[in-house]
Amino acid sequence: METRSNHVLVGAVVLILLAVLALFTVWLARLGGKSEKEYDIFFQQSVDGLTKGSQVSYSGVLTGTVKQIALYKPDPNLVRVRIAVDPETPVLQGTTASASCSFTGTCTVLLDGARRNAPPLVCVNEQAGPGCRMGLPEIPPKAGGIGALLASAPQLLENVSALTDRLTKLLGDKNQTSIQGILANTNRLSGALADRGPEIAATLAQTRVAIQQAGEASQKIGDLAATTNGLLANDVRPTVQNLNQAIAAAKQSADTLNQTIGEARPGLRTFSRQTIPEANQLVHDLRQTAAALASIAEKVDRGGATSLVGSQRLPDYEGK
Repeated sequence: METRSNHVLVGAVVLILLAVLALFTVWLARLGGKSEKEYDIFFQQSVDGLTKGSQVSYSGVLTGTVKQIALYKPDPNLVRVRIAVDPETPVLQGTTASASCSFTGTCTVLLDGARRNAPPLVCVNEQAGPGCRMGLPEIPPKAGGIGALLASAPQLLENVSALTDRLTKLLGDKNQTSIQGILANTNRLSGALADRGPEIAATLAQTRVAIQQAGEASQKIGDLAATTNGLLANDVRPTVQNLNQAIAAAKQSADTLNQTIGEARPGLRTFSRQTIPEANQLVHDLRQTAAALASIAEKVDRGGATSLVGSQRLPDYEGK
């Protein structure tokens, strides 16, 4: 009877200890849950290797764990990762998150990039929207590192395969023959240039001398232009002034002549309209008088002075 009582006592003590331990565990869990801060991260790339319970580190310091991983229903291309970090972790505006995966397949969420004296990252708008779609502050993702490389590996392999196919087509038999011909022509051209090296060097030297002479000639032309400008300014200016004076005098003379012609224009008009016709008539009469006198002189020359008095005697004709 006494042994049975001891066993009951021991069992009761064990049960009490287990209950206390359970209560202590629940208290710790509640205490830890209240002290952690949760954030959402929306990755556009694959998070293969990242699981619930994966570590979250800030600048290499372990600060929390991954609480949940799920697809974002409004946009299946996004993967929502919810993390819980120590409340002392400086998750400030400017902080970014990235999933770094090792070659063993395990991934870790890395936080960094916070600006000094920046305000904490909080969820101002509790409704769905950028920065606060699930009621929690969102840490913007940053693609990079091995995770980004592994995410873009399929596309990279596809590009490498396409490049390999193009190189295969480029280095076909026909193109290889053409490339060999091009290389041979290049070798011949290089040899010809090497043989003409001294001539090319001499040509370059002559070109250098020509350029130098051109520079000197340009300087001389500049000096000549300056001298010409001085000559025009000092010698030609008086000549131009004298020429202007001569032009002014000629203009004055032309004005005087025009005035004289204007004054003589009525007399000229009368001379041309009255005197010239009368002179023409006088000349006509003189011509007729001269013709009559010539006729009289011819008669006198033929018949003498009597021809002016009587008519000319007709010649006698004898009948046959």
